[in-house]
Amino acid sequence: MTARIGVVTFPGSLDDRDAQRAVRIAGAEPVALWHGDSSLHGVDGVVLPGGFSYGDYLRCGAISRFSPVMETIISEAQGGLPVLGICNGFQILCESHLLPGALTRNDHLHFICRDQRLRIETSDTAWTSSYEAGQEIVVPLKNGEGGYVADERTLDMLEAEGRVVARYLELNPNGSRRDIAGISNAAGNVVGLMPHPEHAVEPLTGPTTDGLGFFTSVLKKLVGA
Repeated sequence: MTARIGVVTFPGSLDDRDAQRAVRIAGAEPVALWHGDSSLHGVDGVVLPGGFSYGDYLRCGAISRFSPVMETIISEAQGGLPVLGICNGFQILCESHLLPGALTRNDHLHFICRDQRLRIETSDTAWTSSYEAGQEIVVPLKNGEGGYVADERTLDMLEAEGRVVARYLELNPNGSRRDIAGISNAAGNVVGLMPHPEHAVEPLTGPTTDGLGFFTSVLKKLVGA
């Protein structure tokens, strides 16, 4: 069985092809999904890629949250479908209330693009089981609205329930509360990550291949790869 992982394209997506390539390198079949189509075409998991959906108007991800495809994804994710939101995809997941909190303008008010060191805080999600808790990785980061914020009660809950997926090391690039780079829902099937693992899956183009584990992880869950 070959897992089929859908990658959604919204108006303004720019990392959808990169995400499809990462899915293919990991050993799954990428399936292109269109924001205006409510069908997921039988995929086993979904990636919401990075970019500037709808030009980041209103708030990043605020318009995409109402796309026909998202109504289906929200319903299926609540039923256990693995969903990974990267950068703008993370913003969409928060706007959809599949994940708590919000992503706000970087505290230094500048767009940032750099290779970022992260610590994987948990391997107990559909998208991180290929890592060891505490493992340090390097993947690219590029955002202007990457600061993760939530109230103290929510932050304490995420910490207590082991739902902080990844944390920034050495430098907090955007002012995220508690250096949070990624979180999951309570069930662990939905993960939002601000850095870009899809840009670190092969030696030719990535600073490392450290990002590949996010994509092989979901295959382990789906087909035991």
